[in-house]
Amino acid sequence: MTRGQKVFIALFAIASGVGFGFGSTTLVQKVYDWNSKIENPTGPPQIYPAATSFSNIATGVFLGIVVGALVGSRLTRLWEYFGVKWEAFDRGDKVNIVVGIFGGLIASTPIVTLIGSLNLGQYHFVALFGIWLGCVSATVYALHSMGDVLPWAKESGQAKRRGIKILDTNILIDGRIYDIARTGFLDGQLYVPRFVLEELQYIADSHDALRRQRGRRGLDVLRMLQADYPTEVGTQDKMAPDVGDEVDSRLVRLARAMGADIVTNDFNLNRVASLQQVRVLNLNDLALAIRPNVLPSEGLALTIVREGSQPGQGIGYMEDGTMVVVENGRSHVGQTVDVTVIQVIQTERGKMIFGEIEEEGSSYSQNSLPQDNDPSSRAVRRHE
Repeated sequence: MTRGQKVFIALFAIASGVGFGFGSTTLVQKVYDWNSKIENPTGPPQIYPAATSFSNIATGVFLGIVVGALVGSRLTRLWEYFGVKWEAFDRGDKVNIVVGIFGGLIASTPIVTLIGSLNLGQYHFVALFGIWLGCVSATVYALHSMGDVLPWAKESGQAKRRGIKILDTNILIDGRIYDIARTGFLDGQLYVPRFVLEELQYIADSHDALRRQRGRRGLDVLRMLQADYPTEVGTQDKMAPDVGDEVDSRLVRLARAMGADIVTNDFNLNRVASLQQVRVLNLNDLALAIRPNVLPSEGLALTIVREGSQPGQGIGYMEDGTMVVVENGRSHVGQTVDVTVIQVIQTERGKMIFGEIEEEGSSYSQNSLPQDNDPSSRAVRRHE
């Protein structure tokens, strides 16, 4: 609860206390007059001596403060609820509602004047309110249906891009975002929604040791980002107020409302956001883009770390983690040797690199390539 809300509740409670305190005396006197007229209809009005007593006034003030505080808190919550809903609207929808209200008032004036001349008795006010509400609804609907031609509704689907980067849960757990931010390649301000922070805390409190470790690493990365880079947490969440929705849906809605980009390594979130015209910065795509290209006949200094699945093969890794299958490398496990790249195969799973040890000559053949269902084929690819 903000300070302004507390001040409003306090003032409302004080005003209610004063009203109850002095209003209760009038109410008690009215009840006393009504009772005295029943008992003595022809007698003069009498003053109830206890009606203005200090105890009655104090009791009324106390009850007024209690009731006022309760009503004031309810009013602030109601106002906050409608305020959050109003902030969730697109700019075009807000303009349509405001213009529709005033347009409905103007459009209903002739009908209200006509109805005013009729004698509808107790239904007069209900009829006037129904006419005004109907005109306002019709005007708002008409404006909404003309969204393609209205100037304020052309950009209502997505706010203007402001360079803000929204971080999701996976990218914080991944940890690479901190190193990238320090290099200065991410321009603009970083933003972490509060529901992402809550998801990190939930993972960090998990009973599973691995999940708990991942959650704590994400919290540590966020703490380092806040210390070394301009990062906000939870200040704009009112633009995605639907608490019951999934985290990915709220991230996309928040990015559209803020005109921000989403930084993630989640394939599903990447696809959903792209379908809704939200720009996504995927760190896996960045890692693939900056990996060095290796061409056939190039030489590599490679350490053979283990045996391959085929006879005579050895397995080594490049600095970026790409696996290389080396023919006749089995006998050199644990050694660093010069390897000549024989073939580079790009598949939908990533890049497959095959080489041979230079001093042993070529023993490469097409049949020695692992097939797609071979374990080494599934392993020799770039990690996404």
